[in-house]
Amino acid sequence: MTFLNPLLLIGLVAAAIPLIIHLFNFRRPKRVDFSSLAFLKELQQTTMQRVRIKQWLLLALRTLAIASLVLAFARPTLTGDLAGTVGGRAATAQVIVLDNSLSMALRDEQGSYLDQARALAAGIIEQMAPGDEVTLLMTAESSPADPVAYQHPGPALDALAGVEVHPGAATLAHTLDRAARLLAGAPQLNREIYLLSDLQRTTLGDSAGTEVPDGRVTRPAEIRVALLPVGTRAYPNVAVTEVRVVSRIVEAGQPVRLEATLVNYGTSRLEDYVASVFLEGERVAQAAVDLEPGAATDVAFTVTPQQRGWLAGLVQIEDDAFEYDNARHFTLHVPARRRLLLVRGEEQRTDYIELALSPELAPGRLAFQTEVIPESALAATGLGVYDAVILVGPRTLSSGEVAALVRYVEAGGGLMIFPGASARAEDYNALLAGLGGGRFTGFSGELGPGRPVATFDRVDLEHPLFEGVFEPAALRRERRVESPEFYFVMDYVPGSATEQTLIRLSSGVPFLQELRHGRGAAFLLGVAPDPRWSDLPVRGLFIPLLYRSMYYLSAGETTGAGQLTVGRPGTLRLAGAPEDVALRLVGPDGQEFTPEQRNLFGAVLLQLDATVRQPGIYDIRAGEALVRRVAFNLDPRESDLQRLPPGEAAARLSEHTGTRVQVLAVPGGREAVAEALVAGRTGVELWNVFLLLALVFLVAEMFVARQWRPESVPA
Repeated sequence: MTFLNPLLLIGLVAAAIPLIIHLFNFRRPKRVDFSSLAFLKELQQTTMQRVRIKQWLLLALRTLAIASLVLAFARPTLTGDLAGTVGGRAATAQVIVLDNSLSMALRDEQGSYLDQARALAAGIIEQMAPGDEVTLLMTAESSPADPVAYQHPGPALDALAGVEVHPGAATLAHTLDRAARLLAGAPQLNREIYLLSDLQRTTLGDSAGTEVPDGRVTRPAEIRVALLPVGTRAYPNVAVTEVRVVSRIVEAGQPVRLEATLVNYGTSRLEDYVASVFLEGERVAQAAVDLEPGAATDVAFTVTPQQRGWLAGLVQIEDDAFEYDNARHFTLHVPARRRLLLVRGEEQRTDYIELALSPELAPGRLAFQTEVIPESALAATGLGVYDAVILVGPRTLSSGEVAALVRYVEAGGGLMIFPGASARAEDYNALLAGLGGGRFTGFSGELGPGRPVATFDRVDLEHPLFEGVFEPAALRRERRVESPEFYFVMDYVPGSATEQTLIRLSSGVPFLQELRHGRGAAFLLGVAPDPRWSDLPVRGLFIPLLYRSMYYLSAGETTGAGQLTVGRPGTLRLAGAPEDVALRLVGPDGQEFTPEQRNLFGAVLLQLDATVRQPGIYDIRAGEALVRRVAFNLDPRESDLQRLPPGEAAARLSEHTGTRVQVLAVPGGREAVAEALVAGRTGVELWNVFLLLALVFLVAEMFVARQWRPESVPA
């Protein structure tokens, strides 16, 4: 026998109260001998015996009544074989963890895995008895609502019938923790967790070392955990796991390079496997590749967008049994206009830059909207609304301006730095250090046209910046690019491996240096845009170099960024988005979400929760205006359909839970499994028996006290 509320057994101390009262009320009479009463001594002996019997009987009845009441509240329960002999069972609290990840849509000869799991769960629910509770817990919830504990089979079966597969499923180990928390405070004797799953390896979860959340519930031994595997067939699968926009410079009517990663999760080599690229619903590229078993293969595409704006893209592969990962969405931003901030240092010339970026020089192409400010206005200017910033020889940079520029580049902005002859080296070096760069050590040569001190020595023509600038035929004939002459050059010493020298001068110092920082990039040039420094501003190279630099730097992270995972939280930083308007996330079927947003350094930061469950292209809108498009895709882990053997899966879950996980693979369908589950439940609660005994003892005490009159001695 066991007790469900053992702490209440302390109340058995109260059973001693009648005895204590009896002892306090017992008075030893003072003996006084009267000669005239001597004849009564024999009668007194007989009468006192009857009085003592009545007193002890009343004491016993009162003690037993109190003890029975205490035992009833402690909820005594028979367990083991004796409980089976008596018949009946204690109430049960059970949580059915139903794996409804996408792999459960697969089928074998017994039907879909989800249908098999639903049938087994229905067999468990149908065994409910009065006092039982059952909670359905899915690994992929369609909504964030709290689970419901059902006291009757009907509503639970109705809820079970509505379960469908969804992407973004949590692991079984994580869901098992949730189930344990639900059972932690259950008053029922039997506490049970049933896991119904196809045992997909990647969605099962890791061992306790990686899957234990904060505040993990300790599962006591009396919680029974049973694993019911479904499905028997092993499926090969090919998935598109990633899409990347390789070209940083994207323009309408110009080739753009893409790469997609295809993974063959099967065991056979696939030859001439076809993958296609769609833009705005039209097929624009196709490729055939050979896929090795168990390996990832990158496939290259070249597409030519014909329109501007945010374009919806899709990479699609051949159909197979698992259709959910045969397409992967991406976005391609072909900008129509870019906002540039031109910061003019004291006594610096910016007319050549303004002329090179004027819309008149590039009709029909990407237009740059350039705003010019003096260096004194930089500190009060919000950088987040601009796609790129050009610094032309500022004399000084305050610590606040340096911090703002570093944050801007880190968040995805582009920065171009031209030196100034009167610049403070320590200010420039502070900015360069913040970007992960090297040091500015001084100048070489003299201002004004004179004897050149350097020319181009090496140009990294493989860099995307120079893609399409020089004719390949010309490069084959002459590997050297026509070089300007440099009279006055900033000396710069690179400082880290993250930098890249795009153009090096014959003097050994960089002329064009790229610094990558965070999600953005910065270009450092060795001369100012002034004929006194070099003849570059009047050379034919100046305009295309500047123009493509702005293309490159202003692309930021919007070219192919914005790919999130369904069912997982994420963040999006939207530079230039309206800060006073609530942004909406509009899905492909018109469903809308209003994510949490906050303003941050001239941009809006969207905090996306796990409520997005459908893959596709989602629009971020401010009112009716389109701010951005973002692609939601499956977690690539869901594409690996390899299953674990039931024994290994149970061992892994046992390690996670700290208690034994029993595998229930009973042949005979739902009825046989239901019988096996019920057979494992033990316990007959006896609180009602002890409550009845307490009532019987109290009634008997009243009867004895009322019917058994006090003894009297006749006169």
